[in-house]
Amino acid sequence: MTAHDARFLDRLLDVIEHDIVPKTQEGVARGNKVFGAAILRKSDLSVLIAETNNELENPLWHGEMHALKRFYELPKADRPDTGECVFLSTHEPCSLCLSAITWAGFDNFHYLFSHEDSRDAFAIPHDLRILKEVFRLEPGGYAAENAYWKSHSLRRLAERLPEDSERARLRARFAALSQRYDALSRTYQAAKDGNDIPLN
Repeated sequence: MTAHDARFLDRLLDVIEHDIVPKTQEGVARGNKVFGAAILRKSDLSVLIAETNNELENPLWHGEMHALKRFYELPKADRPDTGECVFLSTHEPCSLCLSAITWAGFDNFHYLFSHEDSRDAFAIPHDLRILKEVFRLEPGGYAAENAYWKSHSLRRLAERLPEDSERARLRARFAALSQRYDALSRTYQAAKDGNDIPLN
């Protein structure tokens, strides 16, 4: 499997669909947001940790933060170096999660939904608002490739594939996952009033 080929993208979508979404369904049912993440071994793309947002327990437990927490709870002997891992996020990481991924030493992250999707499709605008208010960055203003890591949009990677049939097939997978997340988002939005999350 070559990095960023169709099989690689299919594997990451499998992890979102089969490992992250079920946890997210449970989390949303409790009142948490729709964001999730997973950490995989680069060598065979096996899942080390898959997690979802747990802000009701702690407002810092975004999907990525909760995955990092669980990753560092693994016994050291079972926990590879972060340079040997793929970091997968359902949504483009916010400034908190970008910093945590950096401090943990990951050299990459991959995501399905963009900051703009979080704002427009999921009615959660805080990522872009914080980037604008705190860092004075417009949407997309952070360095997607820098001395610490390279970030990758799964949709953009799919559109770079040479085969039309693979691009079309992956678009269909994205659409199916988008429908699942739309349903989760509606559930969250309908029940969020009165929850204990500071930025809901």
